[in-house]
Amino acid sequence: QYSPDNVAGADGDIDPTEITFPGCSCLTSSCVVHTCSCLCRGENYNSLCLQPTEKEEEYARPVFECNSMCQCGESCQNRVVQRGLQFRLEVFKTEKKGWGVRTLEFIAKGRFVCEYAGEVLGFNEARRRIQAQTSKDLNYIIVVREHLHSGRIMETFVDPTYIGNVGRFLNHSCEPNLFMVPVRVDSMVPKLALFAATDISAGEELSYDYSGRFHNLPITNREQKSLEEDNRLKKPCYCGSRTCVSFLPWDSSLFSTP
Repeated sequence: QYSPDNVAGADGDIDPTEITFPGCSCLTSSCVVHTCSCLCRGENYNSLCLQPTEKEEEYARPVFECNSMCQCGESCQNRVVQRGLQFRLEVFKTEKKGWGVRTLEFIAKGRFVCEYAGEVLGFNEARRRIQAQTSKDLNYIIVVREHLHSGRIMETFVDPTYIGNVGRFLNHSCEPNLFMVPVRVDSMVPKLALFAATDISAGEELSYDYSGRFHNLPITNREQKSLEEDNRLKKPCYCGSRTCVSFLPWDSSLFSTP
């Protein structure tokens, strides 16, 4: 079932459509940094392109867009991901990777391309679905972990297996042209937004790194151990890049019993 946006999962633990953020009180058509409460951490976008992280910053700044409670206009430059798909994309059959997605037009570096949308699940339901899968099943469940300054880790589980959008057809690449950023609009439940990591030509296949390492910190010892786990449990990677690691990323955390 097609849905452009996240929906509440079968467990009903999380409602991604609930509005919990207060809006800004800017009475202008477009908000400006330092006067808008949504932009208190700095400017998010410049001409629809995501602002790159400053080189001296170790972590990415959180991205909060203006929301439905804000006083600013619909044309506000801090409303990008919430506007949805702006490019013509095509789902096509690849030679070895099943379905894939390519763009039918040029996409500039930093532009928002599409969201990875589906059912937003709680941990227990995500684990139940993962453990019910057989080796022949395709796994669409993504786990996004955000590391907070306090040391806490926030986890978001999105499953587009039954309800989802075009993002579910994107393939992995060890040298991708997209990267994922959690973007918050109406609540703390993020939209998993995919942005162009480089200029992308018309006809080019779109891909991102399923592991999340691309545009992030180096591999930790724990992740290195996970990379070296039994290769029989992993699926081969056919991305064809020069730095291909031969297998798709593997995270065993949802397969283990707490």
